[in-house]
Amino acid sequence: MNDTPPDSMIPYDEIVQEALRAVVGRVLGQVEAAGGVLPGSHHFYITFKTGAPGVSIPADLRARFPDEMTIVMQNKFWDLGVSDRGFTVSLSFNQMPAKLDIPFSAITAFVDPAVDFGLQFQAMDDGEQDDDMSATAGNDESERDVASRITPSEDGSNVVSVDFGKKK
Repeated sequence: MNDTPPDSMIPYDEIVQEALRAVVGRVLGQVEAAGGVLPGSHHFYITFKTGAPGVSIPADLRARFPDEMTIVMQNKFWDLGVSDRGFTVSLSFNQMPAKLDIPFSAITAFVDPAVDFGLQFQAMDDGEQDDDMSATAGNDESERDVASRITPSEDGSNVVSVDFGKKK
């Protein structure tokens, strides 16, 4: 008897990842439609691969975060634009405004700590995900505060992580 599952001709892992990234797009699209105003106490921590194709961030941020960074969308963000491929947002880093263009395919985590909800994704650029999400950009918020809120709860409640174990 063989315990190894057969190879699938249907890329289920890619389909699920794409669908979950669409959740992020839909949520950001609702915020955009509301004039960039987050409802209630909702706020987002979005982690993405800075070197992924299509990511456009200022050179100084790319130098500080060559692999991955986390942004905070709470009080100080503006010019939110959402498309079917990604989003654009302006944030303040050390009192300096910066515009970021982030494709959904570059996102590795999305967390809304107000409702204990989070999604984690496999990185699409190299197939590997970095488990250390503490490399935050600190866009005018302390790194300790961001790291403490982005870490999923111990019991994994409301955190969806999908990993089908990519074959190499």
